[in-house]
Amino acid sequence: MLWQVDPSADAPLYEQLAASVRAEMAAGRLARGERLPSAKEVAAALDVNLHTVLRAYQLLRDEGLIELRRGRGAVVVAERPPEQARLTELLTELRYEARRLGLTDHDLATLILEGRTP
Repeated sequence: MLWQVDPSADAPLYEQLAASVRAEMAAGRLARGERLPSAKEVAAALDVNLHTVLRAYQLLRDEGLIELRRGRGAVVVAERPPEQARLTELLTELRYEARRLGLTDHDLATLILEGRTP
């Protein structure tokens, strides 16, 4: 599995890690039942804090994509259509870009729904 993080990017590292997993699912390289590397392994390989990886795994769990099992680690539980996984990635990027520009989530929703700036 290809893990990618860019410390200079606007998106937090945990979001970038979660996006890597979503991208692997969307590309069909990560399927239901497969185990993700341990958080310790990912943290060591990317030289990031263990809690950063755990936060990414918790985010993916909250999205219903993985299950965190004591003694077994993180296991993919969802078979998500590629379009939906890609849409989640794009929405995450859009939210961070909006925040960078000083827009709130409400402002962004208004922009999307009405096609105009708030």
